[in-house]
Amino acid sequence: MRLLSYNIHKGIGGRDRRYRLERAIEVVERENPDLICLQEVDHGVKRTRHDDQPTRFVESFRPAAHLYQLNVRAKTGTGGYGNLLLSRWPLLTHHHVSIRLEARKPRGAQLCVVQTPEGPLHLIHWHLGLNEKERHWQAAHLLSHALFREGRHLPTLIVGDFNDWRNTLGRKGVLGAEGFHQVTAPLSRFRSFPSYLPMTALDKAYVRGPIAIRHARIARSRLARDASDHLPLVVDFHLRPPPDHEPRDRHRPHDDRHKR
Repeated sequence: MRLLSYNIHKGIGGRDRRYRLERAIEVVERENPDLICLQEVDHGVKRTRHDDQPTRFVESFRPAAHLYQLNVRAKTGTGGYGNLLLSRWPLLTHHHVSIRLEARKPRGAQLCVVQTPEGPLHLIHWHLGLNEKERHWQAAHLLSHALFREGRHLPTLIVGDFNDWRNTLGRKGVLGAEGFHQVTAPLSRFRSFPSYLPMTALDKAYVRGPIAIRHARIARSRLARDASDHLPLVVDFHLRPPPDHEPRDRHRPHDDRHKR
């Protein structure tokens, strides 16, 4: 199974500052993921021609299920941006949780249980704040939330834009204390921002429970460097250990399941 996490920066290129959502859509399509977790997805905002970006992604990938969480509303008029989750498989449960701290910028987390072919997966998709103390509060708040505890007995995967450039949420932080293991380590292999000259690892994944990671990487194509100010994170995994004869980094053959 393959998951992709990607801050698409509203479809605006990190270097040329041009709005071309089709680039971000193609970046995702090339990776052929089963689960797609996108941050900074616009809806009805002037800067992106009032596009309904969630609908454009849904029409492009035709998922079995999708969720859109509008977190930051535009200062003038309607619309704003937030998190979008697309799944090849049905969702058994799904919730949106606010992780806004006081008067800081609104942030959100999406919680769902995905009915994968290998069993239920508890998937958490979030976009954390820019302040370190804020991020620690957000992580602790989410992990103690009643809606999170509903799925804590299941294999759990947390992904998104963590903005955790000092990596303090991990082994000695809130996530480590709750038994989560960082997939995106060492950090030198997972630098994702800024896309045109990646210096820091902001896009991360953590797991807990019987999840076997086959391969994790940052997609570094020329198109990805142009499409956003972040590079996408790609994680191949199983909910049970893969057979011994299969190498962990075996290339996954391409198929046309997401072709328009």
